[in-house]
Amino acid sequence: MRMRRIAVGVVIGGTIGLVLGLAVSQRVFAHCDTIGGPVVTEAKEALEKGDVTPVLKWVKKEYEEEVRLAFEKVLAVRAKGPEAKELADLYFFETLVRLHRAGEGAPYTGLEPAGAVEPPVAAADKAVADGNVDELARELGQAAEKGVRERFVRLMEARDHRDESVEAGREYVEAYVVFVHYVEELHNFIAAVGVHHED
Repeated sequence: MRMRRIAVGVVIGGTIGLVLGLAVSQRVFAHCDTIGGPVVTEAKEALEKGDVTPVLKWVKKEYEEEVRLAFEKVLAVRAKGPEAKELADLYFFETLVRLHRAGEGAPYTGLEPAGAVEPPVAAADKAVADGNVDELARELGQAAEKGVRERFVRLMEARDHRDESVEAGREYVEAYVVFVHYVEELHNFIAAVGVHHED
């Protein structure tokens, strides 16, 4: 049981490291709940043009009417001066992001400042902005390969000494469990992504 907990912890830590350890460009792109993110960026454009249609894609159909009503209210208030415009715009951004998050099944925790984004999200947004996923796919592949190889090397080293003592044997078993679970978690994640995509 103890080794299982250790193995699960190592797998989770390794997976987080795999994702967060990506080498990302200095240029940071934002996520959907940030002021500089794609949702708010399109909301700003929609407000300036007076057309809500482009932002409706960010919410599920059941939230569309609420977005339309908020948009109309905000347009009316924006005309009352710069301070009113600023407050009204913020209200619309928050409404739109909140409903977008609800459609993802995620809680709304407020708007984050521009640039407040995790490295993997920044890397994914960079790929989208550049129209090229080669660098991201290569970095992910290299990170996964590095993780597999490091655990395999540790396993092989432990295997060479497994019969020297009970403790050495246990170290071998632990290294084996960590290696197999890491590979299993990677495989299951990739398989789950494939199934989700097909759905």
